[in-house]
Amino acid sequence: MKEFGKHYLVEFIGCDSDKIASASVVETIMLEAARLSNATLLSHAFHQFAPQGVSGFLFIAESHFSIHTWPEESYAGVDIFTCGKEMDAQIAIEHLEREFAAKSVQVKLLSRGIDKK
Repeated sequence: MKEFGKHYLVEFIGCDSDKIASASVVETIMLEAARLSNATLLSHAFHQFAPQGVSGFLFIAESHFSIHTWPEESYAGVDIFTCGKEMDAQIAIEHLEREFAAKSVQVKLLSRGIDKK
């Protein structure tokens, strides 16, 4: 396979509902995760849903981070897609786990690319 990048699908379970309910808090935590992982931030956008929940996206030179939260379920789903060699997604995942106070984290890793047979 000619790999173009890695795509991390991360389930944060048992999170602090107050933290993942606030777009401004989630935005701050996600931006710090990108910085710590050595991602190159290009732009970002976050949306606060009513009565609760947040969706957000970080455009990075290496690809993207996205998040969707369900505070009523204490759950956050995060995707990190990176095609860069310098960025360390594991650092971002560990930061998010700490900051969201997740009781459980499940990670699925996909290699993205072309299968040349």
